Amino acid sequence: MTTSTPAPAAPERYLSVNNIEVIYDHVILVLKGVSLEVPKGRVVALLGANGAGKSTTLKAISNLLHAERGDVTKGAVEFKGNRVDQLTPNELVKRGVIQVMEGRHCFAHLTLEENLLTGAYTRGSARGEIRDSLERVYHFFPRLKQRRMTQAGYTSGGEQQMCAIGRALMAKPEMILLDEPSMGLAPQIVEEIFEIVRDLNRSEQVSFLLAEQNTMVALRYADFGYILENGRVVMEGEASDLASNEDVKEFYLGLSSAGRKSFRDVKHYRRRKRWLS
Repeated sequence: MTTSTPAPAAPERYLSVNNIEVIYDHVILVLKGVSLEVPKGRVVALLGANGAGKSTTLKAISNLLHAERGDVTKGAVEFKGNRVDQLTPNELVKRGVIQVMEGRHCFAHLTLEENLLTGAYTRGSARGEIRDSLERVYHFFPRLKQRRMTQAGYTSGGEQQMCAIGRALMAKPEMILLDEPSMGLAPQIVEEIFEIVRDLNRSEQVSFLLAEQNTMVALRYADFGYILENGRVVMEGEASDLASNEDVKEFYLGLSSAGRKSFRDVKHYRRRKRWLS
């Protein structure tokens, strides 16, 4: 009698975005039925050109739309099986989901260490626990430890991005929504940031949903990817499959198996872009 080998268990789903629609100022439709999933312990990339709806998607998940006169008018967001789209941002952070905003948003007049400590505000932990968390952040970001007494406004863009991610870690999140981490940074610093993201994901099991225009770098470090265009998901798949897809290479990586094309060829190719039909 033979026994069948049980199929491997599917990754636990942490975040589920179900057919959400977002409208700004009660008039402007920005997201048009976006659905995506982030399993526990995975890095998922949300890709697309500027204005595709990536940042709006993250803000819809983290409940930060109201500050910009935006509303989720359809669909639902769930985290670990519970709806969270009606929570306040503070309540969501306590549930384990935190967003690192585009542009870093450090407190310029505070030192790097003071910025990091603000991230522990929602925890209500003992001083020793917070100090342990701070040392944990310095383990992943040794450069922050070296410059911990420097005012954030006098640090580099890369150091401010590290500070913003470290501040999020101080809240002990299970999932981080990371918005455009490569924006305005030198390629070497971008690689360093993404290496740290992968290290955090693997060693701390922090799940990441990262919105990123730099498709080439994002697909190298992500497990799965979604491509947004005009407020819709137009393609999804394993990161390695998207990176080798000819359409993705043509439109988002600037590569083509046919070599360099004339402007006329590019216009023709754009007209036949399959996912917009």
